[in-house]
Amino acid sequence: MTQRYPASIWHNGRIKPWAEATTHVMAHALHYGSSVFEGIRCYATPKGPAIFRLGDHLRRLYLSAKVHDIAIPFDRDTLAAACREVIRANALQAAYLRPIAFRGLGGFGLSADTPVEVAVAAWEWGPYLGTGVLEHGIDAMVSSWQRMAPNTIPAGAKAGGNYLSGQLIAREARRLGFGEGIALASNGLLSEGAGENLFLVLDGVLNTPPVSAGILSGITRHSVMVLAREAGIEVVERDLPREMLHFADEIFMVGTAAEITPLRSVDGKPVGEGVPGPVTRRLQAAFFGLFEGTTPDRWGWLDPV
Repeated sequence: MTQRYPASIWHNGRIKPWAEATTHVMAHALHYGSSVFEGIRCYATPKGPAIFRLGDHLRRLYLSAKVHDIAIPFDRDTLAAACREVIRANALQAAYLRPIAFRGLGGFGLSADTPVEVAVAAWEWGPYLGTGVLEHGIDAMVSSWQRMAPNTIPAGAKAGGNYLSGQLIAREARRLGFGEGIALASNGLLSEGAGENLFLVLDGVLNTPPVSAGILSGITRHSVMVLAREAGIEVVERDLPREMLHFADEIFMVGTAAEITPLRSVDGKPVGEGVPGPVTRRLQAAFFGLFEGTTPDRWGWLDPV
């Protein structure tokens, strides 16, 4: 499918035509992965477009930049305003937002000091893993590629270089005919998907790998945990061996792009009855209800454009 690009983008302090947001082929980030970014969704709500957990996403962007010594030359309020501005400039009601800060053209060494460029893009993007997956689920596989070990590359920072790992996992899954891959941590226990966090329902309890399992501590992950506890569902963060994928009654993946995507099988074996289960459906209803007006936003997660 041909990608349709929006008309405008925010780049280095101003809105400009999409095609003019360029950088040099020798930019540091292109060679060394020295970028930090966020994925944020804006939803069409009964009260107009609203960005989901904008402040939390931007807070993580600046923390990721801190870990990698990337000095973002704009403050958080400026980038929040840029997110709203690029949505309005493209007349979008629902959108995926991508703020990114990266080392541009300068020195050529790994530790070179270079200017930092910043952009915010917004475009229409439906379900990340394909049409109908939110309703019917996907078939997943355990990848042959593991996540990074502790004290190697910080998994808790959302940095461009980290996503080489996710590309290996996702492309292997697609090549073998699966909808998504599941990675193990360096200790052989469950970690996360190529770009999603993982939840398993075991005897009515919602289980998810801990942050020590080489995962990105996702904002959608946190949202689901809050909504589950609000609904009286017990939530446990714990180490999970691989076989739990086959013991689970329900499994789903979550992320800004993936939202809440059920798994109907893993490695060719059905998850539960092979269809999205009641806990998954209940949490989907609560999550999407935030944007439809049926779930009260008690936490101030919706930021009107």
